[in-house]
Amino acid sequence: MIQIPSTQLIKKYDRPGPRYTSYPTAPEWTEAFGPAQYVEHLARANQQGGPLSIYVHLPFCREMCRFCGCNVVATHDRTRADAYLDVLEKEVALVAAKLPDRRAASQLHWGGGTPTFLDEKQLVRCHDILARHFTFTSDAEKAIEIDPAITTRSQIEVLAKLGFNRISMGVQDFDARVQEVVGRIQGEKETADLVQAARDNGFKGVNLDLIYGLPYQTPDTWKKTLERILAIHPDRMAVFGFAYVPWSKPHQRLLPQEALPKTEQRVELFLSAVEAFTGAGYRLIGLDHFALESDELAVAQSGGYLYRNFQGYTVRPAEDTVAFGMTSISDIGGAYAQNAHKLKDWEAKVEAGIIPVDRGASMSADDVMRRFTINRVMCLLRLDLREIAEKFGPEGRAAIEADLRAGVKELEEDGLVTFDGDVLKVTPLGQLLVRNVAMLFDAYLKKEGGKKQFSRTV
Repeated sequence: MIQIPSTQLIKKYDRPGPRYTSYPTAPEWTEAFGPAQYVEHLARANQQGGPLSIYVHLPFCREMCRFCGCNVVATHDRTRADAYLDVLEKEVALVAAKLPDRRAASQLHWGGGTPTFLDEKQLVRCHDILARHFTFTSDAEKAIEIDPAITTRSQIEVLAKLGFNRISMGVQDFDARVQEVVGRIQGEKETADLVQAARDNGFKGVNLDLIYGLPYQTPDTWKKTLERILAIHPDRMAVFGFAYVPWSKPHQRLLPQEALPKTEQRVELFLSAVEAFTGAGYRLIGLDHFALESDELAVAQSGGYLYRNFQGYTVRPAEDTVAFGMTSISDIGGAYAQNAHKLKDWEAKVEAGIIPVDRGASMSADDVMRRFTINRVMCLLRLDLREIAEKFGPEGRAAIEADLRAGVKELEEDGLVTFDGDVLKVTPLGQLLVRNVAMLFDAYLKKEGGKKQFSRTV
């Protein structure tokens, strides 16, 4: 069980910090990495064995939620999705041509935006575009993010026929006042009905996403939302802290800043979720996910094979991910590559026969080692220096141990970790601040002195 940190401890560690869905993190990527560099890494990935993971970004939403940190296009015009799929089809062909010997895929994830902005025919077409170039393994995990307010049972049935077996629904909060101020209105019944529709159609995993730290959230209203979530009984939940970054997402300035919960209140909201969900038989996984003890995420964490990527925690190893669509991020062949942010730029490049990568980063050997290290901390809440030595040699252990010893004493004194000379373990108190523990091993933060480009860690 997570322990309640003191106000003094919260204030000490509440600082900007990465969520570590990647390392190096996005601020380190540069425009010096473009299509030519991406093609080089695709060639490297083509020579590797193993199935791929595929991500597709479908950016359309009917409305722009005021809390949103994603890259979206707000519109009610569904024909725009047809034009988008026209370009997506060309992009998939461009990239697949660079992977002639590696076309198997064991993971598929559609994110957005709202993928179910697409109607049934458009959903089928999007899947067919991929299936013409890639072959999905018989046990492929196919996941999609949906908005319960606009998704129909008919769409769920179509997705099931396409082989989708995991579904994630954004709830955020069921409180009417919170929903109104953030611009995301949805009912408990329509959410529960869609969860049942997914189960009726054979989906093996249903996840609900919540956000704490939104305007006008109080312990009482939040408790009611948690009770309603438990009544739906999802397989997994993700409870994200609201990332208030108006310098990056200007539409967040529409939110009443004075109504945002203070840091101590945010901690109280998260801990109440931990208490409610663990009391109902769920385990806290890593930073912000909850899963039933029988769920493969919980089993994977116990077994030491839990992983983290842009979509959160997963039991699949860090396979190469090839991504399609505007702003999508590939993690392939030892590099991160991000597509153009603006829809018109992405379209123009693809129409010109250019792979639409705008920026990225090639990982050095040190980056690879530190990514592994940070993932161990974020996923397993422990780090064994002997494992580092086995994978990266005595020099690798020496580098990681030097960073660890430079900061571990203070973390130990504050009760966040224990360290016996070989194994670092994050304590129940430290789990709330695991991002701060992982930051010990981030070489780029040391160089930059902590720029204001990340959300706060608490």
